[in-house]
Amino acid sequence: MSANDSNDLPTIGPSKKPFEEVDNVVIRFAGDSGDGMQLTGSQFTNTTAYIGNDVATLPDYPAEIRAPAGTLAGVSGFQIHFSSQDIKTPGDGLSVLVAMNPAALKTNLMDLNHGGILVVNTDAFTAGNLKKAGYESNPLDGDSLKDYQVYKIPISKLTLTALEQIDGISSKEAERSKNFFALGIMYWLYDRPLDLTLEWIANKFKKAPQIVAANQLALKSGYFYGETAEMFPSHYRVPKAQLKPGTYRNITGNQATALGCLIASQLADTPLLYASYPITPASDILHELSRYKRFGVKTVQAEDEIAAAGMAVGAAFAGSLALTGTSGPGLALKAETLGLAVMTELPMVVINVQRGGPSTGLPTKVEQSDLLQAMYGRNGDCPMPIIAPCSPGDCFHAAIEAFRIAVKYMTPVTLLSDGYLANGAEPWTVPNYEDLPAIPVNYKKTTENFLPYERNPTTLARPWAIPGTPGLEHRLGGLEKQATTGNVSYDPNNHEHMTRTRAEKIANIANDIPEAEVIGKESGDLLIVGWGAACGSILAATDHLQKDGKSVSCVQIRYMNPFPKNLQSVLSNFKHILVPELNMGQLAFLLRGKYLVNAISLNKIQGKPFKVDEIIQGAEQLLTQGNDGVESWQIKLAQ
Repeated sequence: MSANDSNDLPTIGPSKKPFEEVDNVVIRFAGDSGDGMQLTGSQFTNTTAYIGNDVATLPDYPAEIRAPAGTLAGVSGFQIHFSSQDIKTPGDGLSVLVAMNPAALKTNLMDLNHGGILVVNTDAFTAGNLKKAGYESNPLDGDSLKDYQVYKIPISKLTLTALEQIDGISSKEAERSKNFFALGIMYWLYDRPLDLTLEWIANKFKKAPQIVAANQLALKSGYFYGETAEMFPSHYRVPKAQLKPGTYRNITGNQATALGCLIASQLADTPLLYASYPITPASDILHELSRYKRFGVKTVQAEDEIAAAGMAVGAAFAGSLALTGTSGPGLALKAETLGLAVMTELPMVVINVQRGGPSTGLPTKVEQSDLLQAMYGRNGDCPMPIIAPCSPGDCFHAAIEAFRIAVKYMTPVTLLSDGYLANGAEPWTVPNYEDLPAIPVNYKKTTENFLPYERNPTTLARPWAIPGTPGLEHRLGGLEKQATTGNVSYDPNNHEHMTRTRAEKIANIANDIPEAEVIGKESGDLLIVGWGAACGSILAATDHLQKDGKSVSCVQIRYMNPFPKNLQSVLSNFKHILVPELNMGQLAFLLRGKYLVNAISLNKIQGKPFKVDEIIQGAEQLLTQGNDGVESWQIKLAQ
């Protein structure tokens, strides 16, 4: 077959095998970092979202830039939870594990449910790969996998055989299509259409017709293998989810963040500048925003984090919507410049997509360990508002809100995302642009009696005076400013006045944000408090506990500084407070210090998001044993 014969590929007809209907499925594709597992998972996700299932995903990238092939350090995974019902997490245990080599099996098998489906590429289970993965013998030969439904498939050989008919493609290139063969099997097993992925392949590789033909044929061959192989007596259907009416698209948190920043600039009718230095897992925001030059977006890949922050301050001074982004180590480098933005009281947004730390830490793994850094990681009393989205889709609205607050209160704002939200995906309701509130931008126009630090009596914001405007000349810099005039001042009383005024300005934002909403009863035995990456698991755990008859409610904090003004009264209505966090207890620390409540922290610091069952266990322990049964106000997960 030549590349031009792609239209002669077999067509898909109705399956002749019986179906079994199921409500929820969790699949994980796992293989070497060069096996295309992220591409495979994202294609399955897009197709699944397209046909109307609710979806949540968890990509898992290796931290090594290029670990030796077949080693444990090089395993890449992509987990998809899809359902006919509303779901909040990528799932706890796996229904299906597709393991492309021994290392993938070794690192992921513990997450496969008892009786779950295990699909393995037997061609990869060579003596060399088994040794790299730490196996003394081939696990496929014994009875160590007897608790699972094991499907041993020579995926590599079947792919090569299927692609023999394609002219002009090498064996190495053909073998690289094995991920599409595995994807085809999963499409058949869970009754997914091929059309969307076939079209994506045609567009993605249109400059290489042989690759288009190879990948499309591998996908269809995997599908037909599922249909014809005797080992698969039946397959499964997951009905459409009953989602609210609207237009949906599949979106990751980083994509939603970028779109939110773009729309904020449109709502403000003000150009956007994004300056950043590449850092995992925030880099995709730069990639996304660089696509929107036609909307007046300017993107700069700076030489370092400090330069990127400086560019953002300069853009804010010049009257643009200013944006910079990073992860934890980069936020440390930006700290001095953010202090300058606080002192000069200029509106800008800094995105911190948190990852495991400290230092380089776990660059591809999730953690929520930068909350205290965002609160206090600058010299002096230097308060900044903090907004933390609760889901990938919520990153869109959080980005718009961050700019609204920045412009209205003339302050830098931290948008505190994390690796799980950034890389995870979900179906997102595309909002009507007309329904989004405008972001008023009021540059100072009048020059009579101009005072650069004269404040709005309601917001305490100073005027936004554009440089080069005759009559609005004023000093800019990091030295303390004299009230109203903006002159440099070393007067001790003025310094205290300005410090307290800047703090009061941020505190007053609590009057301009929604109150905390309790999910469940307004009072009871236990309130579970969460933010960021933990929110989905907390919602699912709370729902489970409520259905089990427990007196449990939850609240998700989106505004981390200032807190919602009713939060103290909400906390006071419950006997016990549990705060699940992917850190050592930073939000719990803040709640205990600010409200003097006995908040108990449930900690997980493994580079992975919470499982629903882990929060359920922590809640049940606190309900059963009370605060006295908890050592040092922290509940540690069982290892």
